[in-house]
Amino acid sequence: MATSMVNEIQLTKKDYKGRPSTLCQGCGHNSIASQIMAACFEMSIQPEELIKISGIGCSSKSPAYFMSRSFGFNGVHGRMPSLATGAIVANRSLKAIGISGDGDTASIGIGQFKHILRRNAPLVYIVENNGVYGLTKGQFSATADVGQELKYQGTNPFLPVDICMEAVASNCGFVARSFAGDPKQVKELIKAALVYKGTAVIDIISPCVTFNNRDESTKSYAWGRAHEDRLHDVTLVPLRNEIVVEYGPGEVLTVPMHDGSMLMLKKLGRKYDPADRVAALSLLEQARARQELVTGLIFYNPDQPSLQEVEDLIHVPLSQLPDELLRPAPETLEAIMADYR
Repeated sequence: MATSMVNEIQLTKKDYKGRPSTLCQGCGHNSIASQIMAACFEMSIQPEELIKISGIGCSSKSPAYFMSRSFGFNGVHGRMPSLATGAIVANRSLKAIGISGDGDTASIGIGQFKHILRRNAPLVYIVENNGVYGLTKGQFSATADVGQELKYQGTNPFLPVDICMEAVASNCGFVARSFAGDPKQVKELIKAALVYKGTAVIDIISPCVTFNNRDESTKSYAWGRAHEDRLHDVTLVPLRNEIVVEYGPGEVLTVPMHDGSMLMLKKLGRKYDPADRVAALSLLEQARARQELVTGLIFYNPDQPSLQEVEDLIHVPLSQLPDELLRPAPETLEAIMADYR
């Protein structure tokens, strides 16, 4: 059990910190970074055994603000999934967190987003979703509400892209949504995603306090707090640790994770099965029509093989193999070339 001082690997919370944030004060991205640090500390993850990858945007600056001891790569706009796939294939011993934004994922990067879901590469894919391009002065993003008004941009005429619906439609096996103003839920969902063997998508509504925090915006703090409809309370019970969880009256559903941990879902208000893909799609459509911010674990499928299983990668990370095992022998190359002569 982690204590308030050190965790199981004798690290303090300070060992999980990053550089001081340069984002706007009150930005939801800072809260998410704090919960990533808290989740990794409580799970006793060695910082050097985690890689953090991002693209371009305010959200993609976030990896600088947590776990400075971890490996990291800030890539090209929309190309974070390719970088993550390469890193994970080369070194399967790393845990990977990809930080993206609604522009980085739903606009220029939507093709890469769809394909990493199809391949099911082991990655915690966090979308810090605020509906605007904050880094370039607040233009509408692909997740902006239809009819949304911004001071310098006018009115948005286009329907939004729903990150979670796109993920469920692409057969992603772990799909969740949360709100940066609900840090407890954000932390527990991140912990559950870290022990999932494939791509785990968490769409986190993260208000932009500078360009998109109007009360009528579905990406604002005021709207989120007023309209959040939590599917369940979420608690991850880690493997090996003896944890006492206190619950009030209500049904509790336990979801086994791949490492033996249990994700405990306490039902709130409605009966909902996160293993029902059709129900997940229906839930998201109903939430859109009712203007609700549905949060929690939306869809979970533990049976999809990961990219590493599909490619039958050996247990030893490729990055640790000697050259003689990675390169074909000269006679093998000669035989291959002979076929083309």
